[in-house]
Amino acid sequence: MTSPIDPASPILLFDSGVGGLSVLAQLRQILPDAPVIFVADQAGLPYGTKTEAQIAARVAGLLGRMSERYRPRLVCIACNTASTIALAAVREVLEVPIVGTVPAIKPAAAMTRTGVIGLLGTAATVRQAYVDNLEREFASDKVLLRHAAPGLVEAAEGKLRGQQVDRSVIETAVAGLRDQPRGDEIDTVVLACTHFPLLRDELAASFGSNVSFIDGAAGIARRIADLTENQLFNRIASDRAITTGTLADFAKLTSTLARHGLHSIERF
Repeated sequence: MTSPIDPASPILLFDSGVGGLSVLAQLRQILPDAPVIFVADQAGLPYGTKTEAQIAARVAGLLGRMSERYRPRLVCIACNTASTIALAAVREVLEVPIVGTVPAIKPAAAMTRTGVIGLLGTAATVRQAYVDNLEREFASDKVLLRHAAPGLVEAAEGKLRGQQVDRSVIETAVAGLRDQPRGDEIDTVVLACTHFPLLRDELAASFGSNVSFIDGAAGIARRIADLTENQLFNRIASDRAITTGTLADFAKLTSTLARHGLHSIERF
């Protein structure tokens, strides 16, 4: 017989950086009373340039140790790169439910009118067989154009720290899709990195008004809500943001984190 879940047990949201705040924002709308610990593995950023073996080992190892320390009721890997590579390894390590983040190719295929979909992600995400499988299953009758845009991760991290977004980074990412054969027909863009919705306004200005964007944040939040249905929540302390990097750098995000209900920061 399983033990009842402690109402104060948190949902742990894990990301390579702070892109996962886009997932947290959706989760707050559905489960406002759920205690949350948000983890940014900033010491490991960026994931997109690492090998699959490096990512799988790092994510599984970190989440194993964090699960022992924080005793979460559920872990969400709010990072497309980590999910497409490390999800199976993490599920072998942890005994709590794990929710991953996958590129929103299925809903994009239902949305597109022209039949041409763009996908922006990190280099590691874009090359995954996992994405091939999603394309084959849900968009076999569509054209899916992919582009690795690692510069958008850094731009999103900088934006949350109050830095100006470099327009050339946005233009380069957009051109990476538009310049491909049939790229001018793209009407739907999958933001296959949780950082990228933080740049939605900048991307929309560059792509033009005829392009719609979709990401997985709302679907992830709904999945978490389903898996915690009928569970009790009791927030006995402020929700925390944890970094594996330096506290000095993380402190630059204090106001942004507070807007997402994270009023305490610490280093893991």
